[in-house]
Formats: sequence, structure tokens, C-alpha cells
Amino acid sequence: MDNMIPRILVPLLLGLLFLCPFTTPAESNYMAYKDPNKPTNARISDLMSRMTLDEKIGQMMQLETANATPEILRDYSIGSVLCGGGSLPAPEATAADWVHKVNALQNGSLSSRLGIPMIYGIDALHGHNNVYQATLFPHNIGLGATRDSELVKRIGAATALEVRATGIPYVFAPCIAVCRDPRWGRCYESYSEDHKIVQEMTEVISGLQGEIPPNSRRGVPYLGGKDKVLACAKHFVGDGGTTRGIDENNTVTDFHGLMSIHMPAYYNSIIKGVSTIMVSYSSWNGLKMHANRDLVTGILKNKLRFRGFVISDYQGVDRITSPPLANYTYSLQKGIEAGIDMFMGIYSHIDFLDIVTSLVKKNVIPMSRIDDAVRRILKVKFSMGLFENPVADLSMTAHLGSQAHRDLAREAVRKSLVLLKNGENGDDPLLPLSKKASKILVAGSHANNLGYQCGGWTLTWQGVSGNNITAGTTIFSGISNAVDPNTEVMYSENPDAEFVKSSNFSYAIVVVGETPYAEFNGDNTNLTIPEPGLSTINNVCGSVKCVVVLISGRPLVIEPHLSSIDALIAAWLPGTEGQGVADLLFGDYGFTGKLPRTWFRTVDQLPMNVGDPDYDPVFPFGFGLATEPIMGN
Repeated sequence: MDNMIPRILVPLLLGLLFLCPFTTPAESNYMAYKDPNKPTNARISDLMSRMTLDEKIGQMMQLETANATPEILRDYSIGSVLCGGGSLPAPEATAADWVHKVNALQNGSLSSRLGIPMIYGIDALHGHNNVYQATLFPHNIGLGATRDSELVKRIGAATALEVRATGIPYVFAPCIAVCRDPRWGRCYESYSEDHKIVQEMTEVISGLQGEIPPNSRRGVPYLGGKDKVLACAKHFVGDGGTTRGIDENNTVTDFHGLMSIHMPAYYNSIIKGVSTIMVSYSSWNGLKMHANRDLVTGILKNKLRFRGFVISDYQGVDRITSPPLANYTYSLQKGIEAGIDMFMGIYSHIDFLDIVTSLVKKNVIPMSRIDDAVRRILKVKFSMGLFENPVADLSMTAHLGSQAHRDLAREAVRKSLVLLKNGENGDDPLLPLSKKASKILVAGSHANNLGYQCGGWTLTWQGVSGNNITAGTTIFSGISNAVDPNTEVMYSENPDAEFVKSSNFSYAIVVVGETPYAEFNGDNTNLTIPEPGLSTINNVCGSVKCVVVLISGRPLVIEPHLSSIDALIAAWLPGTEGQGVADLLFGDYGFTGKLPRTWFRTVDQLPMNVGDPDYDPVFPFGFGLATEPIMGN
């Protein structure tokens, strides 16, 4: 009997062996998060179940390119990298140079333990503005003057193609600030003082990211393909309403004022599927936005049901304290608690990791808050197809600065210009100018300076001066190309009055304005036309019929000089395609632009916006003279 037990058990055990499921080596290596056929939420859950705390915290970091290496991205599971203003692969870098730079960093991320790809982001405020030979469109204030949301959508699509041409899938645009005081140095980044126009212009998001499919869930991030880029609505919220227009300052208004003026465009952006939203440096009634949980989590995430990720501004949490970095642990705690998911431009990835790890392990920050941030970041990455297509190729490089995009930019310039004066009381109009005049003068510091007409955020953060900075057409070149071959065109930057009087010019075109600036460097309490611009206007317009083309990021004080000017054009910051200015000067097209901002008389009136009591501007919001094109020009 003792020998019979093994004989009975052997076939029974063999049968059980065949009945039990077993795993092959291939199946044991299966990772659901890498399976594109799995639902997005299932992929996210699978990946997060495999991630360590260090890897989750790594996803919350966005490093500046200068501080990122493939090894750091690999070893710390860094979630994102950004290119700051002027942080280039090389001077005059080609599209291919950019692709190779981005891919080198991406390969570092892909070689990490879990192979989570990073997102590379860049500022693209008026086209792909950091990149040599890119098409640069008018800044947002000019686009607001067009009142043409379909045009802005096409500009978004063109910008997406040029950004993708360099291997980059994410842009920090659009700025949907409602600038309520032109003393603010970022006012040109705002489409208008009127939130309704800003809301209309959020159509740029559909151009950048693609049209969200019908019946899509509200607030879910969306990307329409490899020819589109992630957008970032900024700066949440109230950045355009600070006291006296001081950058990064305090917006003093009640809850109704914040919700009715500064918040509406965020609702439109979320409806359009915007993938990310950036928090503002500014404060609301004394509380830093980077520490405002009620607005970031309570309103944006919970009430508006935004499902993408919230990103800080560059080192934004550092500025929660004064001076910045006075207590980095406190700043990170407040930023994470507020609901910020990704932190831009952190000064030390090691310090960030150590501090956040400590805050979690001490139960100061709950693990659920970290998981919320990481889930949102991964949702965007999966939704954009980054796991399937993490590495760029050179197939789209021809889109950078393409003729089709330059033609589009030229159209935008034409539609953005606002004609403020054309003769006295509309009688005896100077415009359109004759192409067949015998001799004309083009004057002014901005007439033959491509950098000046592009403004800030052009190749560098603060912008540049000169004509060798990138491809484009100056306003002077546009004028020279437009007139009859027999017309003599003379350029003098700042001629004296006697020269003008004695030279027998048929008319003069004076192009002056602000020199480039960005952010707080553009804050300005007097808003006068900088010298030598005023001297040029006085010297020329006192001696010959003249049209003044004003290049600026906002209205400037024009009285008492207006009476000596025969025709005045607000050209804003038109970008690289200066030919668009000449198109209107000579009547190839008619003026259609309308003021997106109130043109004040004196800075003592500021802030003054349409609908205010005692509204007494020199040109009201919405003003703009119209002209008809000359047939056959």
C-alpha cells in the first residue's frame, strides 16, 4: 500500500500541471502601459503601479535645456525639458540641429528604467520665435486688431508645423491675458483689453492642437496628430490686471471682477481641449497665484474640470517668498498644495527630489496629491501619442519659414494695421499713397530694422536689433519693392528739417516706435514715443506731407504731435513680413483693423478701458478708419 500512493499521485499531479495556467517569458515581460491598444486610463494605472516615488517626483520636474543632460533625464525620470529664450543648440541653428538636440535628450529619457518619454517645450508667442529663419507673425495685440479668429486659427496651425519641423511637440502659448493697463510690459502679448475678443482668439488653440472631436468630454487634453503641438493657456489668472500695470504684481479686484474679466478665456480654452495651463507670477488680492489653492484646484481643476496638467511659470514657486528662494521647502509645499503639477525651470533637480520626498514621507504632502500630478502629466503624454512616437525625424523641416507661412504672416500684417488718421477730419486723405511719385523719403529708426519691427521674444527673450538676425522683409524693403521702378526712394534714419525741405520729396513715410522689450523690462510709466522718434516726426512732418507708422506693443502718447501728422497708422509689432505694411500704404489692400485697446490721451488717465466712467480717449476702443483698395494696383 505504501508504494501505491506515489503511483496514484503521479498522473494526478501531471493532470493538475496541464490544467494550471502558466506564463511564458514573453508574457512575463508584457507591460500594459506600452500597449497602444489599451485604454489610456488603464495604461496610466499600469505605469503608475510600477513607478517609485522618486520616478513620480521626477515627472513633476521641467529642466532648462542648459541644465539637462541625457544622463540626468535617464537617472531621474525627468518629465519635461524647456528651451528658455535664447537657449539654442547653436547660433543660426537649422531645423535639423534642433531635431538632433531634442532627440539626444529624448533618448536619455527612453533609456530610463521605465522608458517614460519627456516632453520638450518652447515659447512660441508669435510664431516659432526662438528659431532662426522661422516665420514671425504679428504679436497678439496686432492679431486682436484683426478681429479674425479664423486667421488666428490658421496662424496656430502654421506655428505648429514650424515647431514640429524642429522636433518639438509643446509650446507655451497662447497668452490669454486681458491687459487692462498698457503700462504693463507684456501688454503686446494680450489680444485685447476686452475679454470677449480674448475669448474669440482662443481659436488659436484649435490651430495649434487640432479641432477637438465632436462630443468629446470637456476639459480632456487633446492633440490632433504629429503635425500639431500641445498648447499652454497662460498666465492663470489675472496677470493683465495688476496695479499700475507692474509686471508680476498684485491684481486688486473682487471675485466677480476676476471671474468676469480675467477668467472667461480659460473656460473657452478648456472647452477647446487645451492640454496645459500655466500659473501666473502675479498675486490676487495679495496672495501669490502659485500658492492659491482655491483658484488652481478649487476653480480650475474642480469647477472648470480641467483634466490636463498645470505648470508653474519659470521658477514661479521660488517667488512665493520674498526674496525668492528664501525658503524653498515652504515654496514647494505651497505650490504642490495649490495644485501645480509640473515645475518649470527648477534650479536643482536634486534639491527638488530631496525636498518633495521628505514632504511626502513626513505626510506634509499626501501621496494622493503626487499621484494626481503624475496622472495628469501621463494623461497628456499618452493622449498626444508620445509613447508611440517619442523621437522626431527630419520629414517636416521644410515647413520652417515656408513661403505659405510667410504669405499668411503678410496677410496677418495687412489685417492688423489700424488707420487712426488720414487727413484732417477725413478730408483730403493722404492714403493710399501713389506708387508713381517722383521722389519719396522713408525715415525713422524702425523703417529698416527687422529686429525692431518684430519686438520682444524674437530669437532672444528681450528681442534684438538689426537686419541679419533672421529671414524677413523690413518695412523699407517692402516700400522699395512696391513703388514704380522709376520712383526714387531715399532712406534717412533721422534727417534734419532743412534737408527734408530742400529735397523736394513728394511725401514721406516715417516709421518710429518702441525698441524691443519683454516682461518687466517693458514696464513703462510715461509711454511716450522714444527718441529719436519724436524728433524725426517733427523734422519730417513739419516739412512735407507725411504718414507716420508707429511700431509699438501698445498705444503711446500721441498728443500734441497728432496735428502735424497727415496720416497715422498703428502697426503694432508686425513680425518678419514688412511687405504687409506696404500693401496697405499703396492701396493694394484696404485698411480694416480696429483698435483692440483704448488709445488714451495721457498716462494720468490710466487705467482706462472701454465702459469705464469718464471715458475720454483720443481714439476709442474699436476705432479704425477703413479704406478701399485701388483696383488694378
